[in-house]
Amino acid sequence: MAKPLPVSPLASPLPALGVVAGVRLGAVAAGIRYQGRTDLVVAEFAEGTTVAGVFTQSKCPGAPVDWSRTALKGRSARALVVNAGNANVFTGRAGVETCRATAEAEARLASCAMHEVFLASTGVIGEVLPADRITKALPKLHGALSETGWEDAARGIMTTDTFPKAAVRMIEIDGVPVTIQGIAKGSGMIAPDMATMLGFIATDAALASAVLQTLLVKGVSGSFNAITVDSDTSTSDMVLLFATGAAGNRAIPDADDPALAAFREALNSLLLELALMVVRDGEGANKQIKIMVSGAVSDVSAREVAKAIANSPLVKTAVAGEDANWGRVVMAVGKSGEPADRDTLTVAIGGVTIARDGTVVEGYDETPVVAHMRGQEIEIAVDLGLSTGAATMWSCDLTHGYIDINGSYRS
Repeated sequence: MAKPLPVSPLASPLPALGVVAGVRLGAVAAGIRYQGRTDLVVAEFAEGTTVAGVFTQSKCPGAPVDWSRTALKGRSARALVVNAGNANVFTGRAGVETCRATAEAEARLASCAMHEVFLASTGVIGEVLPADRITKALPKLHGALSETGWEDAARGIMTTDTFPKAAVRMIEIDGVPVTIQGIAKGSGMIAPDMATMLGFIATDAALASAVLQTLLVKGVSGSFNAITVDSDTSTSDMVLLFATGAAGNRAIPDADDPALAAFREALNSLLLELALMVVRDGEGANKQIKIMVSGAVSDVSAREVAKAIANSPLVKTAVAGEDANWGRVVMAVGKSGEPADRDTLTVAIGGVTIARDGTVVEGYDETPVVAHMRGQEIEIAVDLGLSTGAATMWSCDLTHGYIDINGSYRS
């Protein structure tokens, strides 16, 4: 068994988790790859549960992504099966058969149709995932499912994660109390192109799948699609949102209905909290970086500029070395391919403007910036001075730890 990785210095504490009516979860050690820890998670949902999902845009997705993307067309969910340690990617017909066997076995236990079973896998690419290890473990796991199994589930989906990730929100819809609770996993192979990790959120609100889908797509744009650790988009990414309807609120057919304002805000907040946990657990990370770009020709353009800065190895290593090297930020802006003018560009770090109008600010004092760089949360702001487009992204520094972890990932 590999030696456990040290917990990230940016680790977020696990919140006090409650229950989501209509959801039971659990985790078990199935021996899929890891020894001495849980690696198989199941969630079962009450009849009538609706579902929404977003998936990786990779052109080489895993078999579980294909399965769940197809299952989403049915708009209903009764179960979710997730394994860690093996991504079931690039495994040919064997990968498809493992999905079918897993869904068939879980459908029997949950007394539902196979297309109501959603699947997700995370871990090593290119190794056949043995279906029998999953199917043999499912009956025991099914018998141990609990409304309070959220923490076990959060730990069971971890791979190189150093801490479990979960968040919860309590709000009301038309005066009816509603809970939103979710878990996520992610540490490496993280880059914004949908969700860039695994995330599973459940609510007891009564919401149609079409409403859920609209809310989720909008929510990930400013959260899971606004983070990057290493610029690599996984083959296995997905975020699923389940609604059991147990809260009993009235039907709301429009995602923009004012009655959903508090729900939208809470969901977006929860998604961002989970996404930032992924950044804060970036492989080898010691610092979180927030990149704010304004003054771009459009929001889309601002996003591309922010992504170029967030993904730059030179920017990330400068942050790791606590070097306020603003020239690397200028470099990243210039390479983004987006409209920019060096003579209208402004760069600030930690709230201190360093460069403006194509040159360093006269009398610039680096002292407060150096102090900021020694902290754990770094802020970089860029104003392109062209128009009103704006975007924010989050990243982390790049340290020797990233190489150490990924250089021996399969061993």
